[in-house]
Amino acid sequence: MLPRQGDRDRCAEGEVRPCSSGHTVEAIRSIYRWNGEIFDKHEARVMLHTRTSLVQHIIDRTNREHPYEVPCVVATPIAFRNPEYLQWILDETNDAH
Repeated sequence: MLPRQGDRDRCAEGEVRPCSSGHTVEAIRSIYRWNGEIFDKHEARVMLHTRTSLVQHIIDRTNREHPYEVPCVVATPIAFRNPEYLQWILDETNDAH
């Protein structure tokens, strides 16, 4: 979850391109318990398209920059895909440092 628009717009910036694209769903209602208190917040969900080798980079960056103490980052492997789309993801991402 990325609560601020600026956080969501930095997907392909910089030398390291951690994702080829991101799909944002703005109308997410999150209800959760944190430190004994119940929260009900409006957030956005972003699905980033990346390669396996960049997932840890995305987790590390999210942990550094996200306002939550424990932000949600979940990686889901692609079981079936359009081979050309997968190649596009690989072509548009890099892990150069």
